[in-house]
Amino acid sequence: MPAIRCIAIDDEPPALIVMEKYIRSVPALSLQGVFTDALESLPMINQQQVDLIFMDIQMPQLLGTDFLRSLPVIPKVIFTTAHRQFALEGFDLDAVDFLLKPIPFPRFLKAVNKVTSLQAAAESTPEQEPASLLLRKDRKMIKVMLQDILYIESIRDYIKVVTLTGTIISKQAISALDQQLSQAGFLRIHRSFLVSVSKVKAFTSELVEIGQTELPISRMYRGAVEKRLRAV
Repeated sequence: MPAIRCIAIDDEPPALIVMEKYIRSVPALSLQGVFTDALESLPMINQQQVDLIFMDIQMPQLLGTDFLRSLPVIPKVIFTTAHRQFALEGFDLDAVDFLLKPIPFPRFLKAVNKVTSLQAAAESTPEQEPASLLLRKDRKMIKVMLQDILYIESIRDYIKVVTLTGTIISKQAISALDQQLSQAGFLRIHRSFLVSVSKVKAFTSELVEIGQTELPISRMYRGAVEKRLRAV
């Protein structure tokens, strides 16, 4: 199993030193960087170079929980904080664990073991890619084969699903499809667009071309989009 690429974010340098020492002592972890400012870690996170974040919640410029909510794709997270009252909000964001400062090393190791167990389970059980989507239209449920979808556009409370044979408008949020379809060859390039990677004919740093249609790539997703499309 490859080492888990991780970073640590804490505005308190002494706490960051302890966390760095702990991480370097565990062979299963590969420390990619330490940051006193969460925003400085964005380039690395957006390029999908991080599997796990050790993050303090209460930081002066931006709460760790608010920072996570701003990310298009959230890596696994272990929160660290001196304030127990933040625990509930942390778990609402599907945090793997919550460590209360000062953090004993055995407790740190227990949290890391949770992450390694999750990773081992994911690698041993291949995910089943959904072959179709069920979309509600005119009081009917319509089955749309994923291989026929070119892209999906968000229009307020609706989505426009553009296929090889036509367009379907359905009332639902694009965010509800994002995680599901990311495992089935689709890529979020903008808050308003999901595209089928196999249908991308050409791309630049600012747009992708599918058939005769050009779709914009937003700055937030640019790093992840270029990395994924160049790997195809």
